[in-house]
Amino acid sequence: MSDDVNDRGLSARHIQQACEASLTRLQVEHIDLYQMHHIDRSTPIDEIWQAMDRLYQQGKITYVGSSNFPGWGIAQANERAMNQQRLGLVAEQGLYNLLERRAELEVIPACKAYGLGLIPWSPLAGGVLAGDHGAQGRRQSSAVQQARQDRAEQLGAYQALCNDLGELPSHVALAWLLHQPSVSATIIGPGSADQLTNVLTVPDLGLSQETLVALDRIFPPCGAAPEAYAW
Repeated sequence: MSDDVNDRGLSARHIQQACEASLTRLQVEHIDLYQMHHIDRSTPIDEIWQAMDRLYQQGKITYVGSSNFPGWGIAQANERAMNQQRLGLVAEQGLYNLLERRAELEVIPACKAYGLGLIPWSPLAGGVLAGDHGAQGRRQSSAVQQARQDRAEQLGAYQALCNDLGELPSHVALAWLLHQPSVSATIIGPGSADQLTNVLTVPDLGLSQETLVALDRIFPPCGAAPEAYAW
């Protein structure tokens, strides 16, 4: 949150202070799901759970989630919680979309094993998967334009598939995520009420097995999780 050494990470002190600050900004007395934004490799997991327990006891949070945790981090946190008869993590917020599928190797298997719901961020890969419909803001950035050029053939095949389905590329990308194991919801960033209204039908968009296979051909998975690198 700043350059202050005490204004970052998952120390017990910072967890307590950050929660208090969030409650103040949100003008509420309780947070349903309190998520750690990133794994902290320097704070002992017991200290983290001690701080979370205090927030439970104070009635300030109900559930704890992680964000940007690797599979081993999810396993470590939940094994420690289970050993101490705690509930543990209930959700992981991670990078996952048709272009970035590494979460399938270990993060999703960890979520399935420990019962976490996955909440993907950047479901449209920063706008690369949105096509030209409603292109604005970050979708017109130089990085997005370069990514589109680098993946022109792949994205062309994707656009053709979406055209055959009669659906917008952004809708198909979001619907695909909702068809994946452990995904509970996606994080969307509408810039207007119209953009929000436009995606409200996505949960009802069913993709056939044939379409899912076609998407795998265009955007190949990383391998057979969770042991794609083993033999």
